[in-house]
Amino acid sequence: MIAELGHFALILAFAVSLYQMVVPMIGAARGNRGWMDSARPAALAQFGLTAISFAALTVAFVTSDFSLKLVYENSHTDKPMLYKVTGVWGNHEGSMLLWVMILALFGAAAAAFSGNLPPSLRARVLSVQAAIGAAFYAFIIFTSNPFLRLGNPPFNGRDLNPLLQDPGLAFHPPFLYLGYVGLSVSFSFAVAALIEGRVDAAWARWVRPWTLAAWLFLTIGIALGSWWAYYELGWGGFWFWDPVENASFMPWLLAAALLHSAIVVEKREALKSWTILLAIMAFGFSLIGTFIVRSGVITSVHSFANDPERGVFILAILAVFVGGALTLFAARAGAMAAKGVFSPVSREGALVLNNILLAVSAFVVFIGTIWPLVAEFFWDRKLSVGAPFFNQAFTPFMIVLAVVLPVGAILPWKRAQVSRAIRPLRGALAVTLAIALLIWAVSSGHSAIAVIGAGLGSWLIAGSVAELIHRTGKSGLSRLLRLPRADWGKAVAHSGLGITFIGVALLTAWQVEDIRVARIGESFDVGGYQMTLQSVDEIKGPNYLSTMAAIAIAKDGREITTLYPEKRVYPVQAMPTTEAAIDNGIFRDIYVVIGDAQAGGGWAVRSYVKPFANWIWLGSILMALGGLISLSDRRYRVAAGARKAPVNAVPAE
Repeated sequence: MIAELGHFALILAFAVSLYQMVVPMIGAARGNRGWMDSARPAALAQFGLTAISFAALTVAFVTSDFSLKLVYENSHTDKPMLYKVTGVWGNHEGSMLLWVMILALFGAAAAAFSGNLPPSLRARVLSVQAAIGAAFYAFIIFTSNPFLRLGNPPFNGRDLNPLLQDPGLAFHPPFLYLGYVGLSVSFSFAVAALIEGRVDAAWARWVRPWTLAAWLFLTIGIALGSWWAYYELGWGGFWFWDPVENASFMPWLLAAALLHSAIVVEKREALKSWTILLAIMAFGFSLIGTFIVRSGVITSVHSFANDPERGVFILAILAVFVGGALTLFAARAGAMAAKGVFSPVSREGALVLNNILLAVSAFVVFIGTIWPLVAEFFWDRKLSVGAPFFNQAFTPFMIVLAVVLPVGAILPWKRAQVSRAIRPLRGALAVTLAIALLIWAVSSGHSAIAVIGAGLGSWLIAGSVAELIHRTGKSGLSRLLRLPRADWGKAVAHSGLGITFIGVALLTAWQVEDIRVARIGESFDVGGYQMTLQSVDEIKGPNYLSTMAAIAIAKDGREITTLYPEKRVYPVQAMPTTEAAIDNGIFRDIYVVIGDAQAGGGWAVRSYVKPFANWIWLGSILMALGGLISLSDRRYRVAAGARKAPVNAVPAE
């Protein structure tokens, strides 16, 4: 009965979304205030109904209701409660229900916090948001219904994919969806502005908080996915340029570009067309990511589904919304003339360069991701585009971006003299050179990656500090503490990017790897650490069987810790997983993986010493924290509240 309630609530939400899509849009065109205002309660009702539907599916998973086909295929009575709950979105149908619930949540939030918007713009934003929702409600109801019943319910289920039974991946998808779907609000603002024919500073202030929130959630989601891959897959890496990893990285890059571009629109009323285009493409790439994950056209360990018919449906949604928005963009191009004029050497010029670098980087990742598909479709050739391509094609743009960021942040608006503007950065440059020389001195025989990466990371951090000091002028600490939160957020986020640069560079250059066959009681050295395989035992977990090794770690004769890597087998799905054991540290990780027993005796053991590995995720945390600090700035919350449009405003022709 609860499942039927959830199904019925989902259908009602679909009906409400159709109303919200049509009536407020007509009301905005006719200047009918009542019809426009009906969008707000409709958005709230839509979220409430979708939340009921999602709650019903969650109850089915928690109570192991195997009469539902989805629960049977993705759960088991012996599964721990955490994974029963997260199993709701550990599959295609449930994850799409989470997707539309978050979409409805953002629509409800836009309705709740849109009191300062002109009524016509608010109605159009909520109408476009509802149109996206209606498309995905139709997708779920007609192709991916999570509430299908089985005629003869089995006594137990098939269990959740073992790779998904992990705390890191339990929370990774919701944060990614908050980022993906959050960009839909920026898209809705862009389309609504195109319909009204008005893009100005007020519009930029309205759209920035939503873009920043989406970027923040994407940052957390990507970091969680990278962390999960690091310790769960047993490959010892943090980023593999997997198609699904790329699918979330491309919107992140474009959202970062959109954030910086919107600043120029707000301050100078320039780059209007480019900012609108970025808002369209950022959400468009989110839809492309959804297509990649669910169509099966590209193989990935992260894929949810392998159903081309579903992929065609998502591709149609992508074509309608992105194609329609781009057509509208072309028709309204004349209404977005830039007003502000600025010199190439100015903060606006630096932000334009920032945008170019981020957008081209996203395009490079896109080409590398889809090229195997293009080659197979047109030339019937099986190609693989791996890390070497991405590292060589993508890295140069990030190097230039890191060089430009501190300089651009300190340049004045409109026009500047480089020699005068960079004087506050002389101290930062001295610190950067000193750190680069130190890294070079201890990197004898290693790659230049360490020197370049650590130098660039130090430049970003020192530049952020120098900018804060410069903004205080002669006022000192009192002025520093009174700086707007957005300034502090920017400094923290840029510093986080610098810390990630340092972590990636030093880990890549200084990592030590050892692969061998070790016998019980045998010791071996890896990167200055002595490792001893003490035992290998068979352990029974709640829903898996484990081969667990005990490996003692010592340095200079002093025991540090004992690590317990595992190789698990989940009997229900007969699927093995690798559980790496890691001794985390500020400046290094010791990382150990146990493999299979060898015919001649002993066990395969893979060991790593990974310098500065945790700096990668520390930097990600700081980037997200910087976004949160900026989002708490009062200027973001009140947006453009002072500006109100007349009720019967006529759209520009």
